Order: sequence, then C-alpha cells, then structure tokens
Amino acid sequence: MSNRLSKEELEQDALVTSYVKALAFYKENKGSIIGGLIAVIALISGIIWFVTSSASAENNAREAMSFAEEQFLGGNFENALFGDDEAMEPGLIEITSRFPRTAAGNLAFYYAAVSFAEIGDYESALSKINRFNVPSGVMGVAPKSLHAMILMQLEQYSDASRMFENAANWDVNSATTPFNLLNAAEAAYAAGNYDRAATLARRIKTDYPNSQFAANAQRLEGMLSARR
Repeated sequence: MSNRLSKEELEQDALVTSYVKALAFYKENKGSIIGGLIAVIALISGIIWFVTSSASAENNAREAMSFAEEQFLGGNFENALFGDDEAMEPGLIEITSRFPRTAAGNLAFYYAAVSFAEIGDYESALSKINRFNVPSGVMGVAPKSLHAMILMQLEQYSDASRMFENAANWDVNSATTPFNLLNAAEAAYAAGNYDRAATLARRIKTDYPNSQFAANAQRLEGMLSARR
C-alpha cells in the first residue's frame, strides 16, 4: 500500500498547518492583545461612569469583576468562568448575566469567550463573543480574529472567512490586515469558495507584497490554479 498522500490530503495538511500557526500567533500575543483591550475598555468604562445614570451598576460590575479578572489573567479559565461559591466570588458567566449593559460586563463577555475557547467549549465561546461590543480601531481586531477562529473550530468556514475579512478591514494596517486576509482566504478555500479565496490571496500579493504572509498567499494561489 502506498504511503503517499493524495493532493487533497496535502492541501488540507497545508491549510491545517497554516491555521495552527495563526492560532499560535494569537496565543503568543494574547497578553498584549488583552492588556491593550483592557486599557481601552477601562477608558470607555471611566467615561460611562461619569456621563450616564448607570454609575452604580458600573461600579458594582467593576467590583464583581475583581476575582474573575484575576483568575482569567492567571490562566485559571474555569475559575474565571464559574467563580468561587464558597468565597461568594462571581464568575464571568454570572457577571455577563447581571451586568450585560455595563462596560465591565462587556469586557466580561470577551473574557468569557476567550475562557470557553481555552477549555474547548466553542459553542459557548461563540455565544459570548456574539454579545461582545467590539471597540473601534486596532483594539477591535483581536476580538474579530478570535470570533473567526471560533467559527473555524466549529467548521463554519464560510462564516469564518467573512469574519476574518471583517477583522482585516476593521483597522487596515500592514500587520493585522494581511494576517487576517490570509486566514479569510484559507477559510474560503476550506468552504469550497475558490473564487473568493483567489481574490483574497491576490489582495495580499497586490497590497502587501512584502508581508510575511505573501508567500503563503502565493502558495494558496498555486493550490487554486492546480484545481482549474
């Protein structure tokens, strides 16, 4: 029996390898991504505290977040999600239920999405990230990418491709845009939308020829050409 892989198996292996690298990139930079997002949310939270009538709820939400945030940043994702009943410390699930319209509650949706993804519960992760109010600018890119990666894990490739493209266009720059465009192209390929995959790959080569992702875009174009 031959041990050679078929063309389809080789292509799928290449896609999986690229996706794993993308996921590793997110995990390696998760600390700075989350840290920056916290700063943005904290600023928004401060503004809301002064200009809305929900100051009391906002303050309560911030206080409730203390334990869950500490657990989350320490990598104790189940504790962050479910809290500590004995110490009467709420978890992210309870906080998102009690304070969904506060800035701290909004951040809890993001923390919860990351936490569920980390423990492999992608359906729950999707439920939480769907309710997260994404900030404008570059700090909104990581949550959009996370949303797309969750969809990839659920094998919702067409939706993942659109979300990666959304992330690419959320804040156009030479770092995150080609990264997300490549993932959008590969998700489109996985969905069988080869024309869209080719369009996205060409955009990387045209707009970001010096990007570290241009070579992968070229490889994907080669795979697509072989299908024609």
